[in-house]
Amino acid sequence: MSEAASGVYMARHGQTPYNAEGRFQGQGAVPLNDTGRAQALELAQRTDGYGFVRLWCSPLRRARETADIVAARLGLEPREDPRLMETETGEWTDRSFAEISSVAPDAFAAFVAGEADFAFPGGESFAEQSVRVAAALEDIERTELPALVVCHRQVIRLAIRQRGQALSANEHVDNGALIALPSR
Repeated sequence: MSEAASGVYMARHGQTPYNAEGRFQGQGAVPLNDTGRAQALELAQRTDGYGFVRLWCSPLRRARETADIVAARLGLEPREDPRLMETETGEWTDRSFAEISSVAPDAFAAFVAGEADFAFPGGESFAEQSVRVAAALEDIERTELPALVVCHRQVIRLAIRQRGQALSANEHVDNGALIALPSR
């Protein structure tokens, strides 16, 4: 059993077919695969003992599916917040990482590095996404805590960066990861 939590914890949704294939899913309605559902069940088990009183999630299908599995274990109703959605990947949506790294190597490198001024062609910039993520987290922190937020890789990376920390370009947020959001 884990020690009781305080503050906000963030969890990445379980694996999807796009994760397994190395494709940009952006804000698409991509479901979990069997591995992702198993990861969501493992995440639900790891949340025992944290004392979560609120469960927030992105409304995107993969995050909501993960949140529903966790909610069944915790006895909480997920609250959707569209500000927690993954980056809108524009013209890169549905395309493979390999394809984009081949045709747009500099832009792909900026994406991997998480450069703040990076923007997906026809999509959203990390700076734009950061504003909405910060607003969502401010609102969540005004509610009863501890809270669990089920969302996406880039949402977690931006939230950590906003707290004065950063994941290096080669650090990965695994599907089903549970991460304590650093305090302000």
